[in-house]
Amino acid sequence: MAKHDSIKNQTGQYDKIIRENLEITLPVIIKEVLHLDITQSEELPDDVQHTKERKSDALKKVTDTSGNTYVLHIEFQIADEKEMVYRMAEYFIMLMRKYQLPVKQYVIFLKDVDPTMSTAINAETMVYNYQLIRIAGANYKLFLKADSPEVKMLGILGSFGKEDSYKAIKAIVNEVQSFAKSDFAEIRYFEQLRIFVQLRGNIGQQFLKVMESVTKYFKEENDVLFKRGEIKGKLQGEVEKSRNIVENLILELGLSDETIARIADVSLDFVKSIRAGLKK
Repeated sequence: MAKHDSIKNQTGQYDKIIRENLEITLPVIIKEVLHLDITQSEELPDDVQHTKERKSDALKKVTDTSGNTYVLHIEFQIADEKEMVYRMAEYFIMLMRKYQLPVKQYVIFLKDVDPTMSTAINAETMVYNYQLIRIAGANYKLFLKADSPEVKMLGILGSFGKEDSYKAIKAIVNEVQSFAKSDFAEIRYFEQLRIFVQLRGNIGQQFLKVMESVTKYFKEENDVLFKRGEIKGKLQGEVEKSRNIVENLILELGLSDETIARIADVSLDFVKSIRAGLKK
């Protein structure tokens, strides 16, 4: 596989997790990462231009505590993309034209490095900028305060400060495990955590050690397999199987989220995330 295809596939893994969990994680991201005090929020259609290659990650009409109403546009970014500023500027113009409201734009950078991509255009006839924020600048404990595993998982991307990385990772894993509602949910969250850890290349070994110590799924007899990545396929297969079952129940039978969660033996949040993805 070519390097470009490998990077594209890897990016697709992160995008899939972000989109599946966005309904649950976005309010916390808006408050703790963007530091916005929102009192009202309304989903906006993200097909502002049907010919665009990619839809926006999050697009909402919001009102803050000061009574200001505006369009909030958020993108989650992994690649240090030099063309990003032009893509954001295109969105800005289209959103201004369509909604006739002020537009606030944020790109949340998920890797634990300093991005170099431009955030501004200073041309003779145009001045534009968006805000670029590193999620690694947020303290990981802010995410652990939430009641949902999906939000707690984001702690792995946050800052550990001066705290020992092993202790921080163990706190995150313990919190995710304690809030998982079923064995399947626990496997799914741990697989997503494993993928997020790849965005922080310096904590891989500590993550392995934590997983060995806290979960029944990675006991000593499975340790070598896990390190070689052979368990990865099994976990992904289980997640994909459940995803397909949920999608079929939604599309073919039109059952309620609660009924589908019971039949498929998955969490209600998982069903809601799949339904939300089907609407995009």
